[in-house]
Amino acid sequence: MQFSYVLFYVDDVKKSMEFYQKAFLVEPGFLHESHQYGELNTGATRLGFVAHETASSHGFNYKKATPSDEAFGFELGFVSENVKESYELAIREGAVKVSEPKTKPWGQEVSYVRDINGYLIEICSAMS
Repeated sequence: MQFSYVLFYVDDVKKSMEFYQKAFLVEPGFLHESHQYGELNTGATRLGFVAHETASSHGFNYKKATPSDEAFGFELGFVSENVKESYELAIREGAVKVSEPKTKPWGQEVSYVRDINGYLIEICSAMS
């Protein structure tokens, strides 16, 4: 078995994809003509977005992420060669500040933001 993708359930697939392209410099991928589903090119594991309308048709309930509610116990991580610069770019593009870049005891530089949907995003340096 292979880990293949992460899907975020969102209000606006196209807007979410555009945000990730600008804030985290992720390459565009596939956007279905219905705008109900889209993917970004992130390497072997895809980052996808599903509109709530489509997600709710799968037959299960879920809690919608919102920027005003507490973040879920889940994060998406982006490794950067310049964490401070990447953090500032994400903020300029609409991410919400959570934690400015700090060097952790193990030597890794780590920061956190929330995306436009309320999901928690870590921007960090590579582990040594």
